[in-house]
Formats: sequence, structure tokens, C-alpha cells
Amino acid sequence: MASHRRPKQPSRARVTVLTTAAAAAVALSSQAANAAPGEKPSKDEVKAKVDKLYQEAEQATEKYNGAKEKQEKLQKEISTIQDNVARGQEELNELRDGLGSLASAQYRSGGIDPSVQLFLSADPDDYLDKASTLDQLSSQQVDSLKKIQEKQRDLAQQRAEASEKLKDLSATRTELGKKKKEVQGKLSAAQKLLNSLTAAEKAALAAEEQRATRTSERQALSGSPASASGRAGAAFSAAQSKIGTPYVYGATGPSSFDCSGLTSWAYAQAGVSIPRTSEAQSSYGTRISSVNDLQVGDLVFFFNDLHHVGLYAGNGQVLHAPRSGTVVRYESMNTIGGPFMWGVRV
Repeated sequence: MASHRRPKQPSRARVTVLTTAAAAAVALSSQAANAAPGEKPSKDEVKAKVDKLYQEAEQATEKYNGAKEKQEKLQKEISTIQDNVARGQEELNELRDGLGSLASAQYRSGGIDPSVQLFLSADPDDYLDKASTLDQLSSQQVDSLKKIQEKQRDLAQQRAEASEKLKDLSATRTELGKKKKEVQGKLSAAQKLLNSLTAAEKAALAAEEQRATRTSERQALSGSPASASGRAGAAFSAAQSKIGTPYVYGATGPSSFDCSGLTSWAYAQAGVSIPRTSEAQSSYGTRISSVNDLQVGDLVFFFNDLHHVGLYAGNGQVLHAPRSGTVVRYESMNTIGGPFMWGVRV
């Protein structure tokens, strides 16, 4: 006989729990739907993050520039030492050949002096330390042996120096690779953020940059850049000729620059060789502590670690290569993003 029992009804507590859970799920779903659009950072937030990444990239760029400069210097020093060693080895061979000829002449005239015979079969350093052998040598032989000994010592020292520099070069190349990777990583992250913006937001950012550049240019020109003279004036004019040239990390011109690449290139056009990196440039000349004492063409440095440099353009403006994604341009010193540290008059 079939059962006609009524199905068991859920308890009041169970209904309450289910109802609460369902309500919570609906609320969370609603919140997620409302929060999704807000999770995307605003244009200004993206710009702030990008600016920070660009600043970090520039810091790494100056370290990269320093490592690259050191690498080039070491390569030149090693090449010079190796050339000197090669020439020294030729001179040593000539000295040995000369002593060998002298020994041959002695043999033909009645036998080789025992001390010379000993030299020809081993290193002469051991004998020159023994005063007794000097009595058995002619003055010409003594002079030849001393020259050979000095040349051998000199070559050994140079070879040791070259070996140490080669180790340093290897470490520098490793550092260079790390800094290059760090710069590229920062730039890639910045580009990823920029790509998240809409076309309208990108256009708005570009318009802001252009307005800031035009304002700074007008203010700089009103400061009478023509007051620059001498080497500083020539360097400033050279930098002016590159306005609109793109920023590229590690570049020293003439078709692209980073910040210290522009300043070193500009002064080179004025016949002045200054260091490659901003940190090194910061001590290359007379320090100017106050903005009021700056003159057009002076080098100006920013941030506590001095990783950014430009040329003072007058009226509180700087002519510089700002960062990736920009070009050589005028800009107010107040908008660089870091504090003015000091200026340098080259």
C-alpha cells in the first residue's frame, strides 16, 4: 500500500539560513557588478603610476650609463695594456737574441762563460741575486741581463694588471645586463598601464603634455636665453637645436637622448668634455646652490640621488630630455617630479 505521508518541510532555521545566504549572494553579485567599472584606475591614477615607473627607469638608466661608461673605459685600458705587453715581449726577445749572439761570439773565441751558459738554460733572475756571478760577467753582459730582468718583471706586472681588469670587465658586463633588464622591465610595465587607457584618455594626456610644454617654452623664452654666453651659451644653443628629439634611454645623440646624454652632447658641441652620467656631472664645475644664482646653460640636478639633469633655460625653466615617451623640451623646474638639488657652472 503506497505511503501518503506529506513531504518533510524545511525547518524555520534552515529557511532563515538559506534566505540569508541567497540575499548575501545577491548583494555580493550586485556589488561586483557595480565595482567592476571602478576597479579600472582613472587616467590620473595611471599617469601617476606611469610617472613613478618612468622615474625608476631613469634611475636605472643612469646606473646603466655608468656601467656602460666603465665597460668602455676598461676595454680601452685592457687594449692598451695588451699592446704594451706585445711590444714589451718583442723587446724582451730582442734582448735575449742579443745576449745569445754575445754568447755565440764567446763560444767561437774560446767557450761560453759559465754564467752565460747558465742563463741560456734557465731564468736569469736566480743568478742576478748571487753576487758571485757578477764577477764572472762582462759589463755588457751584466747590462743585458739587468735589462732582461727588468723587462720580465714589467711584463709580469702588466699581465697581472690586465688579468684583474678583465675580471672587473666581466663583472661590469654582468651589471650592465642587469640594469638594462631593469630599465626594460620598468618601461614595459609603464607601457602596459598606458595601453589600459581608452583612446580618449590617451588623447587627454597628450594634450596635457603639449599644453605644459608650450607654457614652459613661453616662460623660458621670456627669461631671455640670449643672455647665455661663452661655452654655456654654445652648449645651450646646441641643446635648443634638439628640441623635439625623442628620449631614448642610454642614448647620447644626435638623433635621440637620455637626460645626461643630452647635456654631455650639448657641451661637447661647445668643445667641452664632461662626464657621461648625471651623478658624475654634478661635481664637474662650480656648484650653484640657489636657483636665483643660476645662469642660462648651467647644469641643474634633481632628486636626492641626482639621477636627472638638464640645462637651465632661465625664468625657472629647464631644457632637458625628460623621460621615455617624451622629447627634448622646456619644462618648469617645479614640475620635474623631484626636488632641485643644485646647479653646476661648467
